[in-house]
Amino acid sequence: MRINSATFLISAPDLSLCPESDLPEFAFIGRSNVGKSSMINMLTGRKDLAKVSATPGFTKLINFFTINNEWTLVDLPGYGYAKVAQRHRTEFNKAVAEYLERRTNLRCTFVLIDSRLPPQRMDLEFLGWLSGCGISFALIFTKADKISAKALRDSVAAFLAGLTEVSGVVPQTFTSSSKLRQGRPEILGFIAESLARSAD
Repeated sequence: MRINSATFLISAPDLSLCPESDLPEFAFIGRSNVGKSSMINMLTGRKDLAKVSATPGFTKLINFFTINNEWTLVDLPGYGYAKVAQRHRTEFNKAVAEYLERRTNLRCTFVLIDSRLPPQRMDLEFLGWLSGCGISFALIFTKADKISAKALRDSVAAFLAGLTEVSGVVPQTFTSSSKLRQGRPEILGFIAESLARSAD
């Protein structure tokens, strides 16, 4: 897939204010500091489409970007904020849950996992919830350039082993590096295939 245009559409605090649209949507979510904004910029070929911040949990709204006038990339607030009051954290989680459960044109949710870390309980619990809700998801292991190829393989294998304990789903997996643009063709190819299936 070639990205010819990527434009910001709107930010919404909850599902009720999300834009009405018939375009297929692909959402991106992950723990704080997993590299989500860098991933979105890398995929779209835009340096500052999504704002990159040194502060974990910077994304606090549901952000919509129209890609090629054919589909919508949705940047969801992450889970596991380091510096957000508990009251606000609950509101963010509710908004994300409602979007994921009730957005009818959502095709797939890409869950970003930091490849440098051992399986994190928060990630596994979130994926268990997605699976229980019947929400389609794929995994993107980020920051692959920060570790060796063997360590990356071992990290992915360990995470998938942990995932089998909370979910019977075997998801599509990708490894990526925003710095090296690794994983971009595979992820965009996956989206292109999904769009082709929905058009049939």
